Amino acid sequence: MKKLSPFILISALFIAPQSHAEGWLDSLKDMLGFSETAVNTPNVDDMVDSVSEAAGITEQQATGGLASIFNYAQKNLSSEQVSQLGDALPGLGSLLQQVPDVSEMTTSGAFAGLLDKAASYSETLQSVNDLKKQFDALGLDTQQIMQIVDGAKAYLDTEEGQQIKSLLSEGLTKLSV
Repeated sequence: MKKLSPFILISALFIAPQSHAEGWLDSLKDMLGFSETAVNTPNVDDMVDSVSEAAGITEQQATGGLASIFNYAQKNLSSEQVSQLGDALPGLGSLLQQVPDVSEMTTSGAFAGLLDKAASYSETLQSVNDLKKQFDALGLDTQQIMQIVDGAKAYLDTEEGQQIKSLLSEGLTKLSV
């Protein structure tokens, strides 16, 4: 009788309708930890790799660029939204520590000098000016700001990344480069 039990179980799987067998097999895989439906939670390291490849820049430039962009976005979000962003994107806190320090940096050129002067009168212009300086410090030009933003949004274009993408987009609404 003991030898008959496995035979009956295997026979039942072949006789049962396909959908029931697949459902049972999927349940068994889940129970044993062999589930194929692992959720890819967005994270900073993978985003840096993705943006670096998409924009054709080094990982160091992608890290600094993303840090600068998320830093800018956070300035335009409520504290609750900033908290949600940090909770949804593992590694964001350490990424933000990679924002280039441009406090002593001055820009060259007539327009850049004018922007430095105007930035002293407006927080919005100050944030944009800082972002441009941060990209300069990374060896990137201002056109690459949108390449990095687009790369980040493309990376976040998954079901799991929608909340982060939405918050990032909201934080960048005042950005005009």
